[in-house]
Amino acid sequence: MQNNMPVPEDLVGCRFDVAIAKLRNISRSKASDLISNGTVHIVNRKANKSALLLSSDEIIFEDLVSENFVAKIYENKTSKEESQVSNQILNQAIEQSMTIAYKDEDIVVVDKPVGMAAHKAQGWCGPTVGEALEKRGIGISATAGDENRRGIVSRLDAGTSGLMLVCRTDFAYEEMKKQFANHTVKKTYYALVQGNLDKDKATIEAPIGRAKVSDFRFTITPSGKPAITHWDVLERFGQATLASVNLETGRTHQIRVHFTSIGHPLVGDSMYGANPVLAQKLGLTRQWLHSMELTFTHPRTGKVITVKSNYPSDLQHALEAMRALSK
Repeated sequence: MQNNMPVPEDLVGCRFDVAIAKLRNISRSKASDLISNGTVHIVNRKANKSALLLSSDEIIFEDLVSENFVAKIYENKTSKEESQVSNQILNQAIEQSMTIAYKDEDIVVVDKPVGMAAHKAQGWCGPTVGEALEKRGIGISATAGDENRRGIVSRLDAGTSGLMLVCRTDFAYEEMKKQFANHTVKKTYYALVQGNLDKDKATIEAPIGRAKVSDFRFTITPSGKPAITHWDVLERFGQATLASVNLETGRTHQIRVHFTSIGHPLVGDSMYGANPVLAQKLGLTRQWLHSMELTFTHPRTGKVITVKSNYPSDLQHALEAMRALSK
């Protein structure tokens, strides 16, 4: 689905790629990728990255959901205020693109879009899963744990899309916390990694801790927490390999760090040294990683439940481009 947005007055006459970079808070090169692969374009006219925006233009974001909130946000705004609501528009579009994959009185499994954090955190101004659920009237009555993480027993990075489980009741929270601690929840991710993995299946077991050079990066370190990652090859492309990944543990950036440690960073993962040229060829502006399947035992009924997801449009496009490059 898509989202139409009128050009803010302060961006009229601006280059298309420069405007998109400002609106989405990304680099110009990433903005150019979105334009070249058709993810972002202009209504009723062809425009390359150097095209100058007109006051009559409407920008289409194919990766964001179209809702009436765009018009509502712009309603009664002055031209100066328009530039201040651009991030609000994008944040609400991201919230609207989150879908509910499973829901009952105890559990909700969301299909989280990229650009959404699991919960509030210092320095994060974007949308969160909890806030998006609240706005849809899906209550989280669980009170255990940190106030900003109510109901959350595992999480996904803001830059990772896919399935994430949230507990709606304290009973579910306590029971699911045990399942995650005992590693009985099966979490399956699909990851596109650089290079040709030398085996069809393997396990990476290496402790993960914070990197000394950064508050955000993690690394393999003897003082880190134990981490175990299992992977199976799904498809080979020469320059990259698509793998199914199962986690025994749930450390921050675990998949990204483990594959980087064996010389195969995730395609598009600039934080961990991925090749930017390959990402650009694929029109990819984030790491190629998606939470595809989640299997757990329902805390109240004891029934085994499996929830599945599909590729989001940006990862699907990148995968198709990778297949084309490998021919």
